[in-house]
Amino acid sequence: MPLHPQFQALRDRRARSGEPPLYAMSVADARAADLAAIRADGGSPRALHQVTHRTIPGPGGALPIRVYRPGPGRHLPVLLYCFGGGWTLGSLDTSDVLCRTLAAEAGCLVVSVGYRLAPEHPFPAAVHDCHAGLRWVAAHARELGADPARLAVGGDSAGGNLAAAVTLLARERQGPPLAGQLLVYPNTDQLADDASLRENDDPHLFNHHSVAWYARNYLRDPADAANPLASPLRAADLSGLPPALVVTAEYDPLRDQGEAYAHRLADAGVPVELTRYPGMAHGFFAMAGTLDAATAATTQAARHLRRCFGLPEHDGAEDAGGIG
Repeated sequence: MPLHPQFQALRDRRARSGEPPLYAMSVADARAADLAAIRADGGSPRALHQVTHRTIPGPGGALPIRVYRPGPGRHLPVLLYCFGGGWTLGSLDTSDVLCRTLAAEAGCLVVSVGYRLAPEHPFPAAVHDCHAGLRWVAAHARELGADPARLAVGGDSAGGNLAAAVTLLARERQGPPLAGQLLVYPNTDQLADDASLRENDDPHLFNHHSVAWYARNYLRDPADAANPLASPLRAADLSGLPPALVVTAEYDPLRDQGEAYAHRLADAGVPVELTRYPGMAHGFFAMAGTLDAATAATTQAARHLRRCFGLPEHDGAEDAGGIG
């Protein structure tokens, strides 16, 4: 189908603004523009029982995290969320609305990790920061009021790449055990040369130039592109990984590599749900204030997490409004 009318309107608004694409800006300007765009289209933040900020030890020093608690219950399952932004942009603030929504609808704690960004901190800094966040959550579950037996990882775009890489590290290092993974239009192959990558070149949408710019910022050495922690699709074995929901968008240069990863997971015996959202482009998941499909996708993500955590399909017990 053609670009959905809601996304077409967003794309046309960008074109009229005359603002250059992010990859044509300085890194500092791109970071500011990315946050402004997400705030403009992300919708209103959900009120939660509690949102707290903490600092934990990371491999490169202090690592900020944000903990979203949907209700006062104890022994809650936990989603460790990795924000998107091409490993170059993004922050705890860019994923704030998403994390609030997932906490409320999935009935779980959400812990967002403020991992180090490229080009200042290239691969594999972000991967190891996110894995450190997962290990910290597992080790401090009692303090958080969390259930260490019900942990999941997730993220969108580069965050989906990091979530997938964390599942590989957790399997390799025999823990922490994971109940599920949520991968939203993830980068899975830094060496991809497929139809969706070649075809998506609209300068007013995330395109193959965007993909290349982020990769140049992230990868210290071109040889790193083949490392499975940078390109999970290139892992020799994907067996034993947690059940996955993989979300892709029709007009996204990362569509084919995300779907290829889902098929590889399924071939390895991993339970997988794969959904392509027609008429959507990269970034739609964070645009619930503008796009109906974003609301549908976050609802689907919450349902997947509930299944992974063994929670009822419809349970509002943890979805109580409050401070935060």
